[in-house]
Amino acid sequence: MNEILSLFDVPALRTVAPGAALLGVAAGVVGCFAVLRRQSLQGDVVSHAALPGVALAFLFGGRSPLLLVIGGAIAGWAALMLVGVVGRRSRVPVDAALGGTLAVFFGLGLALMRQAQSVPGASANPLDRYLFGQAANLREADLWVIGGLSTLVVAVVILAWKDLKLLTFDPDYAASIGLPVRGLDLLLTTLTVVAVVIGLKAVGVVLMTALLVAPAAAARQWTDRLGIMVLLAAAFGAVSGAGGTFLAHHLGDRYKAGVPTGPTIVLIASVFVAVSLLFGTGRGLFWNLWRRKPELT
Repeated sequence: MNEILSLFDVPALRTVAPGAALLGVAAGVVGCFAVLRRQSLQGDVVSHAALPGVALAFLFGGRSPLLLVIGGAIAGWAALMLVGVVGRRSRVPVDAALGGTLAVFFGLGLALMRQAQSVPGASANPLDRYLFGQAANLREADLWVIGGLSTLVVAVVILAWKDLKLLTFDPDYAASIGLPVRGLDLLLTTLTVVAVVIGLKAVGVVLMTALLVAPAAAARQWTDRLGIMVLLAAAFGAVSGAGGTFLAHHLGDRYKAGVPTGPTIVLIASVFVAVSLLFGTGRGLFWNLWRRKPELT
């Protein structure tokens, strides 16, 4: 037992694992609404569009994790607002607007990152961590930012639960009873932006969308009730974050090689999806076959 406990008594894991777990909770909760509303691509747009915001915040003197997150959040939020305007006021399909916005913001972000590398002090705060993710480099300041914003995201979802639930399943009825549908939609967009940008340093631009979608997609296979789905997605996200950190650290120690934490987190989340698709009691393949067995016989 002492040997097992000693595996968890690692200074690096005391900071990184809780941060990754909190990130997984926030991503799992918000991801449920994105999956159910068929807006999963929004997370991809936000993660890529946040890059120029992070770079601009750095160029204007932002060095703290909170200022860099705020810069990324503003850019990601602006990108989604641009997509909304283009979708409402032109004939461009929404998916084309999402793809175009992603490409433009990401290209701008790469250009600004190159410029930021020439700024004094850039080597001490390498922005490529936000591109590929380096969860192992999370510090106590990052943990406070992730923990605080994750708690805020979950708290807002709890406070606006009934309205968000109605918006997700029947927006027309929500509008008919006087709910501010556009405002609620804006609230969900903002929560998505926050959940994505706080995870960029840990998981990176490329993989953050997977952490947003995978826990929710896995949870959907087990239940048809939103409350249970959100709880399951939060649990899957937390286990993926903490478990991926733990696995990457000890595999790296055992094989004397650097095992990237972000991809390991996403791989564990993908395992949850695969298992859920097969064995989920709500929509899983084997469970559906078992329920159809009397019909087949």
